[in-house]
Amino acid sequence: MHKLSLTSRCVFVPAALALLWAGSVPAQAQTSADFVPVTDAMLQDPAPGDWLMWRRTLDGWGYSPLDQMNRENVADLRLVWSRALTAGASQQGTPLVYGGVMYMPNPRDVIQAIDAATGDLRWEHRRPVPEDIAEYVGGLEDTNRNLAIYGSRIIDTSADDHIFALDAATGQLVWDTEILDYKTVPARQSSGPIIANGKVISGRSCRPRAGPYSCIITAHDPHTGAELWRTSTIPRPGEPGDESWGGVPFEERWHVGAWMVPSYDPALNLIYMGTSVTSPAPKFMLGGAENQHLYHNSTLALDGDTGEIAWYYQHLNDHWDLDHPYERMLVDTAVAPDPSTVDWINPRLRPGERRRVVTGIPGKTGIVFTLDRETGEFLWATQTISQNVVNGIDGATGEVATNSEVVFSAVGQEAMICPSFFGGKNWDPGAYSPRTNLMYFPLRNTCARMQTTADDSIYRLAVRNQMTPDTEELGMVRAISAETGATVWTRDQRAATLAVVATGGGLVFGGDTNGRFRALDDETGEVLWEINVGSPVTGPPITYAVDGRQYVAVSTGSAATVSVYTRLTPELRPSSGNTLFVFALP
Repeated sequence: MHKLSLTSRCVFVPAALALLWAGSVPAQAQTSADFVPVTDAMLQDPAPGDWLMWRRTLDGWGYSPLDQMNRENVADLRLVWSRALTAGASQQGTPLVYGGVMYMPNPRDVIQAIDAATGDLRWEHRRPVPEDIAEYVGGLEDTNRNLAIYGSRIIDTSADDHIFALDAATGQLVWDTEILDYKTVPARQSSGPIIANGKVISGRSCRPRAGPYSCIITAHDPHTGAELWRTSTIPRPGEPGDESWGGVPFEERWHVGAWMVPSYDPALNLIYMGTSVTSPAPKFMLGGAENQHLYHNSTLALDGDTGEIAWYYQHLNDHWDLDHPYERMLVDTAVAPDPSTVDWINPRLRPGERRRVVTGIPGKTGIVFTLDRETGEFLWATQTISQNVVNGIDGATGEVATNSEVVFSAVGQEAMICPSFFGGKNWDPGAYSPRTNLMYFPLRNTCARMQTTADDSIYRLAVRNQMTPDTEELGMVRAISAETGATVWTRDQRAATLAVVATGGGLVFGGDTNGRFRALDDETGEVLWEINVGSPVTGPPITYAVDGRQYVAVSTGSAATVSVYTRLTPELRPSSGNTLFVFALP
């Protein structure tokens, strides 16, 4: 595995200057001495009322054990506060909550600390975004999905390819490290980091302009910002996987990004990260359609200490930009896939044996994959939506067979591809509940007429999106057993569904592109409560507690995927305001 030298710049900023340089605005700021540091033990077993990372826990569940809100009383939920967020065309932020304070990532590298019970601002940090950033990273630099918290630091990645830490009590800049020079080796950092046993782990969407050099996953020291390791998602000549590129020169191997948030198993010390498609997407333009082009559209299990790839599994040889970078759920469960409903099963499985698995819907195809998380062994997979790119999976080897009828071989060819490259599944995460052993996924019924092009676009694809034929319901939430793979319930609807969270009170909270935010019964899918918040519910919901009172928070705004979904349902006309809403029982 190629390790670049640790040449990134780390800047330490005196506290007296940090506030002025970084644009932090204090309001009711506590002192650093009052702050109780967050430890690895706390991150690996968070207090029920806290939400300390993107999906609350390192296993990627998106689950809270809080049960003050439940199926009997959720109809009484009321808005208790709201707050406008920074303007930006892509708002997908997930807040953290610790010690009664909410830390909210806003578009354009703005971070706010807010009293989680009242909505009052404590501090705000506005990191300068270079005016020419879109020229190099390709736009959508507004996106700021998540933060990390460790010790007394709030840690985030930036639009201009830095990683930085703020004092959690004051918002003052503590350190700032350049990962890549955005003008010469650009990447898009739309997602923030997690903390894996004292290391700050982050990925990014690399840009073709940088060749393979920005296609990296990195680890940094949370105290100093020093880089600890970096791992390339594209093999160099002579490395394992080099032969899978069919002789394409290393400098022309482009765009295998890792742009979503990883999961982490402390017992195995493995980080689980998904990757994206190549550029261009049609492989006849990139050394030949028969080649694997590792490690695109794969699950990578990385050694937490070194970044070395312990194992990989490739979900799809992708010609259509059907990325596979989404959440990986780490679950300990009996594994007994039901052959009457599950499409592909490993014949060596002993039904009912308990396994440590990595599972979920990792990519846009909507296919559930369940793998052994220690070895990467394929266990089972099943379809959830209409798709025509995977013909089958060899249960014994896990090898995925691509549908040759829709594989492009020349410029100007057309094909109907299901789903479209907006998914299916996309960045808006599903959830897992240990209460039910069910996984809950927001899905969309989409297809697209695709044509290969000779232009200089990233994917070399022209696309006309549409709904899947023979359906008028664009969105769904689907509940699937982690043990059997069977679908327990499905809720279909006209508007596209977005991210969900599960709770110990028997609830699944989630929103849609038409501004509806709902609580569903986790066992039946029945709608138990609903409110119109006006704009697409683009921020994944969370739930937390302050002084014994449970709250649920969610944010609205815009996103590139959402604009496509709303065009497919033109009679639905939500607004597009970036706003944070918080609800509680009376």
